[in-house]
Amino acid sequence: MILGVDVGGTFTDAVLVGKDGVIHSVKVPTTPADEARGVLAAVGAVLARAGAEPGDVTGFAHGMTVATNALLQGRGARTALIATAGFTDVIELGRQARAHLYRLCEAAPAPLVGEELRFAAPERCGPDGPLVTLDPEPARALIERVAGARPEAVAVALLHSYAHPEHERLLARELDRQAPGMHVSISSEVVGTFREYERTATTVLDAALSPLVGSYLRRLASESSAQGLAEPEIMQSSGGLTSTARAASHAALTVLSGPAGGVGGALLVAELAGMENVLCFDMGGTSCDVCVITAGQVAETAQRTVAGRPLALPALDIHTVGAGGGSIAWRDAGGALRVGPESAGAAPGPACYGQGGERATVTDANLLLGRLPRDARLAGGLTLDRGAAERAVAALASELGLETDECAAGIVRVAEAEMCRALRVMTVERGIDPRAYALMPFGGAGPLHACALADELGIALVLCPRTSGVLCALGLAAAAPRRDVSRTVMLRGDAFAQAAIAGAREELLALARSAESGEGSLDDDSVRAHTRTHTSTTQKDNRTIYELRYRGQSYELPVESESTDPDELREAFARAHEQRYGYRDEDGEVELVTIRASVWGAAPELSLRGAGGGESQARIEGPAVLALPEATLYVPPGWSGEEDEWGAVHLHPVSRWEEPQAGPRT
Repeated sequence: MILGVDVGGTFTDAVLVGKDGVIHSVKVPTTPADEARGVLAAVGAVLARAGAEPGDVTGFAHGMTVATNALLQGRGARTALIATAGFTDVIELGRQARAHLYRLCEAAPAPLVGEELRFAAPERCGPDGPLVTLDPEPARALIERVAGARPEAVAVALLHSYAHPEHERLLARELDRQAPGMHVSISSEVVGTFREYERTATTVLDAALSPLVGSYLRRLASESSAQGLAEPEIMQSSGGLTSTARAASHAALTVLSGPAGGVGGALLVAELAGMENVLCFDMGGTSCDVCVITAGQVAETAQRTVAGRPLALPALDIHTVGAGGGSIAWRDAGGALRVGPESAGAAPGPACYGQGGERATVTDANLLLGRLPRDARLAGGLTLDRGAAERAVAALASELGLETDECAAGIVRVAEAEMCRALRVMTVERGIDPRAYALMPFGGAGPLHACALADELGIALVLCPRTSGVLCALGLAAAAPRRDVSRTVMLRGDAFAQAAIAGAREELLALARSAESGEGSLDDDSVRAHTRTHTSTTQKDNRTIYELRYRGQSYELPVESESTDPDELREAFARAHEQRYGYRDEDGEVELVTIRASVWGAAPELSLRGAGGGESQARIEGPAVLALPEATLYVPPGWSGEEDEWGAVHLHPVSRWEEPQAGPRT
């Protein structure tokens, strides 16, 4: 049996897939003060529902929010930074871009390392090698000063260490000798690519979060072992699993752990439905995550920010906005109705949860509008309190000078506008026509808003998984181990040659497969193309992404390719540039900046059983409310559809001559 557990801002979801393909799932309230307690409660509940024992679980995958929450809340270990002399303030200088274009007084987040904990290393490397060598004696003296400051973690980020890591490794060895047990992150190991500010900031983030994440994961692993469970594997931001030990040592790998599981689940459902182009949005209690599946693949990026801080590590290309079921509605200083980003979270939750919440949320508005069944039972035995929801919305309506039902409708429209904006950011603003895609909603709240968003974007098909409320956890159960290795190569002119490209690619793939990447080897027996038994589609065992740009540009575009031919890579880059920016420069010189190699291990062989016997199960006509196991699907007037053999609901706008039925049905 394969187990996936995902921690969200409001609920913790668990999915257990048995050998017979039956999916067992539960939702329990998240326990923010001690997330491990909620995880183990979810595991116990799903095992009980399946009539299984801990020893029956052969794989346990976990998606978490520990690193994300710590970053958002500014929590972390007391961290020191060692940087090249003259460059210790790079994390404070950052880039010239302002935090907000028109708010001149809005500042970027404060550095995670204060000035008093920044230490200068007497060394200097250029792109071609050391200019000022770091000798052992000065290194020892430097580490004595660092240890004397009593940090809990140390980040080491030296100039051009992505190409020449020997000085960083010397300092790491000396730290291990003088301060054994202290967490150390070195940039050549954590990031491995150029751009000093982003590399340094990511290494500092890794050092600051790893003690906290490591403590959580070691406690979870110990308690899981005590209950007879397999040790959990942890979802990375890149969409692949890694060991508990590696995640504990490099917390930066897990900053987007939770949303990445949802992408895996969406890929699985899209594959079952035979769809290659799907626009996905995951709306939970706190936020909404948007991603795009094109030709069966999800784009990746290594240039993004989280809570205003750069994260220069491979991550699935997901855009997040603060619009969830628990997002709080409020009146701004100008008298306008706003929704989010503040959320009611798991405690107290929306007013309708009856746990003391008094402020109106999106979930309260949906309940008043008849989109949620009044007798619905939620995780933890909660029932919806319509009276509490009405009081909360009415209080806000009074501030706005609206009727209660008008305010409820306005809350939903504002939240949907925010989600629609996020969907446009990932499609229209990138040259992608959303009308060519199906829309897949998931998360506990996503299916309530799917048809409205599809109408706004001109999308003609909504694909709602039966497991939409726990799709992140299902994606975790279906995930495979993954390793990523990156290197800046800066190839241009005559150096941009096939031999150089092929040599660098093979070296990176070999490194990703080897134990040198930080954990056990992924050899040829374990790294293989793997076929899930529910489908004939085979996933590749490796992936290479080339980041290219026209010479003189500041940023690159990623191009995935198995080719090492320079002309083919140039043409692929020109096509990508034309799609993103609307033009190509036929005379521009293309340079290859960075190569990123990824290697997968074998995924679990899941044989998922559908809801029916291979035929359409039910015809659905709007307006209707469809109660799914862990979510609610709202079908407005003008939409209809049916279930497929896997239990997923396919919805389409009805033809103009078809009259929708009057009156909502549950």
